[in-house]
Amino acid sequence: KKWRLVCYAKRQLGSRRAAMVFQQLDEDDLPTSCTTIEEVGSTGVGALTVAFLILVVSTIVFLMKANSSGEQRKYYYLSTYICGFAALAYFAMLSGQGWTAIAGCRQFFYARYVDMAITEPLIILNLGLIAGAEGSLIAAIIGADVIMVVSAYLGAVSVVTTVKWFWFVISLGVFIPVLYGLAVTFKEAAQLKGGEASDVYGRVAWIIIITWIFYPLIWLFSEGF
Repeated sequence: KKWRLVCYAKRQLGSRRAAMVFQQLDEDDLPTSCTTIEEVGSTGVGALTVAFLILVVSTIVFLMKANSSGEQRKYYYLSTYICGFAALAYFAMLSGQGWTAIAGCRQFFYARYVDMAITEPLIILNLGLIAGAEGSLIAAIIGADVIMVVSAYLGAVSVVTTVKWFWFVISLGVFIPVLYGLAVTFKEAAQLKGGEASDVYGRVAWIIIITWIFYPLIWLFSEGF
């Protein structure tokens, strides 16, 4: 179709004028590029480095425990994958990969959302197995968490302000059932299971819950405003 349009323009306008017209059209279609990008500073690089090192050490420790554990091996394997995927994401961000420039010429690390889309479901799966929750319940909470992550990502890359906050409201609305599932539903399953599982779940789950509560606040001040 484009070739036919070029031939028609040449017949009607002549080769030189047609070339000028299409050159102008191509220039108009080019997106405006950022001359300077607001990148992460030395403090951010330091934080990424510390997080990467902690995740690498944690991956090695969990893998060693998985190879020397019996019935608890599956929990350590899941923890190994969680820390391993996170370490890869942080290494990508630390090495200058996994980011793009978004509205306002700001550096946006999409690798972080890829990380969350993989590791958060694994964390929920691990907690669900520790608590002894039903598979359908674990799947439901994982599904809600994936929707939350995708909505937060779409909000972060949105250019229109109303669309950005619409996605944030969706993400926050789905985030509440995820927290409820971890704080109440999984906890009840762990209490029914009893024994050591209840104590372990109580300690691990609340660390995750308290950490995840800060996610919306971090999003507001990093990608929201």
